[in-house]
Amino acid sequence: MKQFWSPNSINKNKAMVENLQSHGVITSDEVAKAMEAVDRGLFVPDRSYAYVDSPLSIGYNVTISAPHMHAMCLELLEKNLKPGMRVLDVGSGTGYLTACFAFMVGSEGRAIGVEHIPELVASSIKNIEASAAASPLLKQGSLAIHVGDGRQGWGEFAPYDAIHVGAAAPEIPEALIDQLKPGGRLVIPVGNLFQDLQVVDKNSDGSVSIRSETSVRYVPLTSREAQLRGE
Repeated sequence: MKQFWSPNSINKNKAMVENLQSHGVITSDEVAKAMEAVDRGLFVPDRSYAYVDSPLSIGYNVTISAPHMHAMCLELLEKNLKPGMRVLDVGSGTGYLTACFAFMVGSEGRAIGVEHIPELVASSIKNIEASAAASPLLKQGSLAIHVGDGRQGWGEFAPYDAIHVGAAAPEIPEALIDQLKPGGRLVIPVGNLFQDLQVVDKNSDGSVSIRSETSVRYVPLTSREAQLRGE
């Protein structure tokens, strides 16, 4: 995975965002504001590596994606993350991207994270509570993290304007397409050994359009048991 800077050259969240802007990864002002507001250092096990453009292990055989991948997904979903909209984050991990989503949709919107490792859900809530940008949204209920099988989505607040999946599925789960609002967008890595980041747009008649954005490498979207076994 391409790095846009050397590991020792970035040590602050704002500088990380500025580097992503300078390399054209971030073009939206709203995405830049969200990533500046939500300090990635609060959401990784070792803050000294928080701003390096690399995925990091967070335990349980999973990783937090590299900053440029988070930025890419935010950019792809930006038009579906306007204030008041609803977003679902499948495989929410440390809660970082869910917090960015919540910041963008604001107090009138709703951001839901679903993660099947209870320990990660508990730690992600603590991470969010430490974030000045995201904590108020958690307290008021417009941001929430739940334990669950993200392959089934989260029906309580469906349909969603945006759905993001942070692990690679062998095929796009029908439940997620069903929970996508007409006009909504789903971003999901699809594949096994070879994966593509796919962009799924639901049309007004309920049909979907699918395109591949780029080749990626994510951990698999699987059951909790298989994940813990490293499958």
